[in-house]
Amino acid sequence: MAPTTDPDVVICGSGAAGLTLAVDLARRGVGFLLIDKAPQPFGGSRGKGIQPRSQEVFEDLGVIDRIVASGGEYPVQRTYADGGFVDVAVTEQAEPTPAEPYQLALMVPQFLTERRMRERLAELGHVVLHGHELVGFDQDADGVTARLATPTGERTVRTRYLVGTDGGSSFVRKALGIGFPGRTLGVRAVVADVLVDGLTTDAWHRWEQTSLCPLRGTDMFQFQGPIPFDLDVDLSAEGLTALFHARTGRDDIVIREVRWASAFEMNARLADRYREGRVLLAGDAAHCHPPTGGQGLNTSVQDAYNLGWKLAAVLGGAAESLLDTYEEERRPIAESVLGLSVRLLEAVKERDMRRGREVHQLDLGYAGSSLNVGSSGRDKGVVPGDRAPDAPVTGAGGVATRLFTLFRGPHWTLLGHDVDADSAPAARAGLHVHTTGVRGDVVDGGGYFRDGYGLSTGQWVLVRPDGYVAAVVDSGDLGVVESYLDGIGVRG
Repeated sequence: MAPTTDPDVVICGSGAAGLTLAVDLARRGVGFLLIDKAPQPFGGSRGKGIQPRSQEVFEDLGVIDRIVASGGEYPVQRTYADGGFVDVAVTEQAEPTPAEPYQLALMVPQFLTERRMRERLAELGHVVLHGHELVGFDQDADGVTARLATPTGERTVRTRYLVGTDGGSSFVRKALGIGFPGRTLGVRAVVADVLVDGLTTDAWHRWEQTSLCPLRGTDMFQFQGPIPFDLDVDLSAEGLTALFHARTGRDDIVIREVRWASAFEMNARLADRYREGRVLLAGDAAHCHPPTGGQGLNTSVQDAYNLGWKLAAVLGGAAESLLDTYEEERRPIAESVLGLSVRLLEAVKERDMRRGREVHQLDLGYAGSSLNVGSSGRDKGVVPGDRAPDAPVTGAGGVATRLFTLFRGPHWTLLGHDVDADSAPAARAGLHVHTTGVRGDVVDGGGYFRDGYGLSTGQWVLVRPDGYVAAVVDSGDLGVVESYLDGIGVRG
C-alpha cells in the first residue's frame, strides 16, 4: 500500500462541479487531490448550455474566453410539420448592459467545457487523477481517511475534508446514508453525439419525437428523443438512423457515426443534506435535474463556487460553522431550480422550447443567508445576498476597467462610494479596498457603480469572493464590517 499523504481536500469526481472546485482551491493555494474512477475524461456533450451567471463565474476563474471560443450561440429552432418548417428563436436575446455583461445564449458541449477547465487547472499546477476510485472512507473529528483503488494498487489518503462531486449515483452520498428523495418524471430518453449526412447546421432541427441539434465547436449533432421504458434501444449508427427514419420519414438524412450515446430516465431529486461532518456533496451528487433549461451543470458550477472560498477560509482558520452556510445557501437554490426544470419539461411536452431570463440564474441570490449583514431597510439598489452587478469604471491612472475586474480573484472587495479614501479601513490580507471620491483610486464617471448599487454619498459595499453582496453600510458603520471580516476569517 502506498504511503499516506495529507492533502487538505479530496475531491471525488472530475465533472463540472469537481473541476470548478479544484480550480478555485488551486488559485487559493489549497492542497487537494481531484480523483475520478473513470480511466479518461467524460466524452459526451450532455450539459451544453452555459448560462450568463456561470459565464460570470468562468470569467472570475480565468477561463471564460476559452470556453466561449470553444462553442457558439444557440441556433434557431426549426420545427418540421405538414411538409414545411417554422423557425423560432429558442432563447430571448437581450443586449449586454453595464450591470450584466454576459447575455450570450452560449452552447458548449460539456466535454469541451471540461477540457478548457482541465487546461486551466494545469496552468495552476494540478491534474485530474483518472483511474482513481474512492472505495471507502471513515471520518473523525479531525479529518477523513479515504481509501483509493488506483492503477498501481490501493492507496490511503488522510485529508481534512472530502467533497463528493461524483454524480447522481454518488458513492459518497450513498456511503453517508444521505437520502436522495424526489421522483422519476415519466420520461425515458436517448441522447447521442453523432455525425450526420444530409442536414444543415444553421438550425436545431426538431420533429415531433426527435431532434438533431448542431453542437457548436464540433462537426457533430446531438440526437435527442423520448423512448419507451420497455424498448431495448440500438444506439449504433444504424440503429439510430432506423429510429430517426421511422419517426420523421426523412430517408435523406443518415447518421453516419455515433461518438457517444446514453439512454436514461429523467429524474428530479434533492439530497436531504449537503454535509455530514467533514464530508460534503456538490453538483449532481446533491441534486439531479432533467436536462430542460440547461440548469444542472450551471447549478453544479455555482455549488462549487460557493463552497470553494468557504473551504479555503476554514482551512485558513475561520470557524468551521462557516461550512454550514454552504447548504443553507445552495440547497434552496437547487430546490427552486429543480422546480423550474420540471416546469420547462412539461412545456417541452407541449412543444414549447422558449427560454427567457428565468434560466439565466442572474436573479438567484442568498437573501435569507446568515452571512448577510443588516441593510434590511434599504429601499433601492442592492441588498445583502444579491448578486453584485458589474459596472464600467476608470482607474485613477486613466485606464478603463470594470468592477468585475476588481473582483477577479480569491479576495473580498470593499467599495466606497464618494468617500474620503483616508477613511477606508486598514489594509488586511484577503481584502481589496477601492473608493470613488476624494483621493479615490476609481472614477465612476458614468455613475454606473452608484446607480447599479443604489448608493448614496458615504456608503460602502462589501462583496464576497463569489460575487455576492455581504453588506451595505454607511461610513459610520465600517466598524461593523471590520468585525464581520474578523469573524469570517479575513483578519487584519
